[in-house]
Amino acid sequence: MATAEKTKIEDNVVHLDPAAEQELTDGFHLVIDALKLNGIETIYGVPGIPITDLGRMAQEEGIRVISFRHEQNAGNAAAIAGFLTKKPGVCLTVSAPGFLNGLTALANATTNCFPMILISGSSEREIVDLQQGDYEEMDQLAIAKPLCKAAFRVLHAADIGIGVARAIRAAVSGRPGGVYLDLPAKLFSQAMDAEAGAKSLVKVIDAAPAQIPSPAAVDRAIDLLKGAKKPLVILGKGAAYAQADEEIRAFVENSGIPFLPMSMAKGLLPDTHPQSAGAARSTALKDADVVLLVGARLNWLLSHGKGKTWGDKPKQFIQVDIEPREMDSNVEIKAPLVGDIGSVIAALNARIDGSWQAPPAEWVEAIRSKKEANIAKMAPKLLKNSVPMDFHSALGALKNVIKERPDAILVNEGANTLDLARGIIDMHQPRKRLDVGTWGVMGIGMGFAVGAAVETGKPVLAVEGDSAFGFSGMEVETICRYDLPVTIVIFNNNGIYRGTDTDPTGRDPGTTVFVPGARYDKMMEAFGGVGVHVTSPDELYRAVSAAMDSGKPTLINAVIDPAAGSESGNIGSLNPQSVVKKKK
Repeated sequence: MATAEKTKIEDNVVHLDPAAEQELTDGFHLVIDALKLNGIETIYGVPGIPITDLGRMAQEEGIRVISFRHEQNAGNAAAIAGFLTKKPGVCLTVSAPGFLNGLTALANATTNCFPMILISGSSEREIVDLQQGDYEEMDQLAIAKPLCKAAFRVLHAADIGIGVARAIRAAVSGRPGGVYLDLPAKLFSQAMDAEAGAKSLVKVIDAAPAQIPSPAAVDRAIDLLKGAKKPLVILGKGAAYAQADEEIRAFVENSGIPFLPMSMAKGLLPDTHPQSAGAARSTALKDADVVLLVGARLNWLLSHGKGKTWGDKPKQFIQVDIEPREMDSNVEIKAPLVGDIGSVIAALNARIDGSWQAPPAEWVEAIRSKKEANIAKMAPKLLKNSVPMDFHSALGALKNVIKERPDAILVNEGANTLDLARGIIDMHQPRKRLDVGTWGVMGIGMGFAVGAAVETGKPVLAVEGDSAFGFSGMEVETICRYDLPVTIVIFNNNGIYRGTDTDPTGRDPGTTVFVPGARYDKMMEAFGGVGVHVTSPDELYRAVSAAMDSGKPTLINAVIDPAAGSESGNIGSLNPQSVVKKKK
């Protein structure tokens, strides 16, 4: 804040007029004060014109500011902060190219229902609107609108408080998502009376109010479950976001219904829980007759609720979602339960009493039997101590690490690295597995790792395919700079999917092949972190255990057989193939 003081001159002496003193504030301080008032404690971003001083001042005012090497990674950190805390994560970027870099993370946050606010500086409206060629000129608001839940622009310092409040409420209310807040450069230096500025700030009250399901909807769902012969509960990442952990556990255990967690819902109940159907996924989906979806969508990850994945017998779906428009998106929902997950599950729990009948023993036994058979079939693959490693043997070592450290957070991305880790590594606590989510987008790894470490203070294990790591790998410098407890394991098989492709012309490397024998561990050492090179599952286990015990930034280059893995991982069916043979 600053003070403007009127003066008068008498006998060549300057006299201050106390009655005319005016304490001022400006756009910089009002943005910071608005964020602090609403409990925003951390900003993720990349400094530059016109927001460099905003970051400096925020840090001076006690907000933690984490500076990245690329805006997309900062945005991913903010997005996962929103998922973990239920408060909007904030990403701060420069205008135009910096804004566009952050936009990918904003769109991904919206798709995954993570509350996030992207705040970007921008060029002046009068020049942008006339397209007169301002520095980094771009109509950022218009570009952002189709890719996020809401977008706002603030032109006057007196409106900063309401603008920040609207962004926060939009990000967390109803179905959470990404929000864009556009702050033109001129806004920051606008000054106004400090008292009036303080009064203009808005503390958001009850930003995400409970939405109670209707009694009729609860009755309808309970009647369907009571009539089911083969019921199944599917838990999605919305269930994990809700932080209704005890209510969900009580419902599953008191109802006796088998449950299948989607990847980021793993750990809501331990994967080793007797009712878990995770290792019998195909059987559970194919044979179930009534399916209760809790914070999960019938999108491509669940084959849109139809097709051979779901077998030949008709299904009846019950769906819990706060967004009414999600119902009937792919198939008919027999019992829509519109409301927040905590309230809906509490209402269902109230209906499970002494008269509740557990699912038929034949169904529960069929799931258990298939699960045990699949686990037994997988076990030898996980125990191999082969050199070079394949994905199964390497992940078997990491499975044991997580078992011994259930409070550690696992970040996971890649193709085979991701697909196989989902099924192999058991999770034991909620919100401990963070991965590519609904879009399956690569590049979330280092941003998620930084965000998770900063927000929780827990050790983070980031398991990365070598291709996936390349999207955000420079952020190892950020991890070292902030001395975060992050251990990175790169499954290095020399390429995308596999490291064995060749160029038929002999001119270049194959399109999916990287430099053979690359030493990513040396990259970590360059920034003062610990680099380790391993070639066997035993070495991998020892190296990861030591790294997580130390809490030091560590990167482990895990050599994987270049021939290991399959094209596109488990979603090869989505990769179109040419039906035309080239004529000789």
